[in-house]
Amino acid sequence: MTYVATLISNPAAPALDAGVLRRARDVLYAAQEPVWLDPGIAAEIVFTPGADSDRRGVSDILRATFANEPIDIVVQRTGNRRKKLFLADMDSTMIGQECIDELADFAGHKTRIAAITARAMRGEIAFEPALRERLALLKGLPVSSIDEVITKRITLTPGARTLVATLRANGAHTCMVSGGFTLFTDRIAAMIGFDESRANTLLLDEEKLSGAVKEPIFGRESKRAALIELRERLRLKKEDTLVAGDGANDMDMIAEAGLGAAYHAKPAVAAMADARIDHGDLTALLYAQGYKREEFVTRD
Repeated sequence: MTYVATLISNPAAPALDAGVLRRARDVLYAAQEPVWLDPGIAAEIVFTPGADSDRRGVSDILRATFANEPIDIVVQRTGNRRKKLFLADMDSTMIGQECIDELADFAGHKTRIAAITARAMRGEIAFEPALRERLALLKGLPVSSIDEVITKRITLTPGARTLVATLRANGAHTCMVSGGFTLFTDRIAAMIGFDESRANTLLLDEEKLSGAVKEPIFGRESKRAALIELRERLRLKKEDTLVAGDGANDMDMIAEAGLGAAYHAKPAVAAMADARIDHGDLTALLYAQGYKREEFVTRD
């Protein structure tokens, strides 16, 4: 059985050269010649692991080899690389912010709410009670604040539009799943180009936030359930699915995916994921599937 190791750097700071690829090839068993996906930015090496090797072990060896260099490593089987279903978290994954933290700034509680958010995303406290606690602090905030946050504070993660556009152009179904709120996700998913999105529904009191959310909360288990539901509806295999996220409530869907990627993630998430992107932008997930730069559908 053959495997492929993909080496990826940030397009804004290319870090690959012939020397890097030679060093990577030297630690792989029965390695073939490297193939450039994007000169200086991404390349792949097909290899046949030894009888006593496994994907995680090879990944760890390669990461150790390049521990002091801004290079991401993704190791996987050569089959089913191009995925047909993509699920992604929103906050700190497809966008650069945590929407609820930005909204909290309007209520004068950003420091307090951001601290709760950080603990929840690290998995130190359960997501559902943390969400209820944060929302209670936002009671009475005008709904118009959401428009202002989206317009003035939200930035799309580099590579977001290109990633989704390329996947859709190649027949993949794309869905953004968030523990945030539909008043954000509906608009942001459309900005990026997702087929659909799923999130929580805020309860309103006239034109103000009531401080509560419609139950049950869409969180960690719901994200995994959405992946399974879509996979079954589209009649796909687990190997056909790709997931990206950064926080503790993404861990179950990352584990359930054919390729689960921790994107600039919290330590516990990075440690459990099959793939981790610490340096590259979201186009790293295209290189990981074997797409060459000239195959990208550029939208960013």
